[in-house]
Amino acid sequence: MKPAVKKGLIAAAVCLFVVVFDQLLKIWVKSNLQLGDQLIIFDWFRIAFVENNGMAFGMELGSKLFLTLFRVVLVVLLTVYVCRLVKRKGVKTGYIICVALIIAGALGNIIDCVFYGVAWGYAPLFYGKVVDMLYFPLFSFVWPDWMPFVGGNEFEFFQPVFNIADSAITIGILTIIIFYYRSLTSTSSDEENKKAKNADTVEESVSNDEQ
Repeated sequence: MKPAVKKGLIAAAVCLFVVVFDQLLKIWVKSNLQLGDQLIIFDWFRIAFVENNGMAFGMELGSKLFLTLFRVVLVVLLTVYVCRLVKRKGVKTGYIICVALIIAGALGNIIDCVFYGVAWGYAPLFYGKVVDMLYFPLFSFVWPDWMPFVGGNEFEFFQPVFNIADSAITIGILTIIIFYYRSLTSTSSDEENKKAKNADTVEESVSNDEQ
């Protein structure tokens, strides 16, 4: 099997696994829990059914339609990017997997936004809500009364509720930043080096002809 084909299949398998796992868990939560319900698995891990209109971890930015279309464009661009990556020699498989995780995460949340409103009868196409359920209240404490602004308030870590798709995006981005930062710059620098070498080759051939 050619390396490009192998890397492409790995990227496709990662995307398929994440999207299927993400959607199965979301459908199970939607079908078995009421909004706001919590299942206590451990003291530090719960399944909490929430929905949001925004981006990862419940954040909101811009209109709902804008966010959905932004995710669609992002998935298309990243898919084209991966298709080009798998054909390049020297690109690490781990880097391709990280980009595939980002694609899968964005695609998982796109499915919610595009179809869930229609499927569950609460919103038109493209205006569905993203289903979140993973909740990790690892620890909590009360700030001392003498602390300004927060004194006497309870602090809980980790408060945001998220889903498998959010996790895939976060893991993909962080892993690229920590381990594959050079891959982001090397691909562009490699292209520049190739162009420079081609230019030098042309100049040498021209000079030889003149001689």
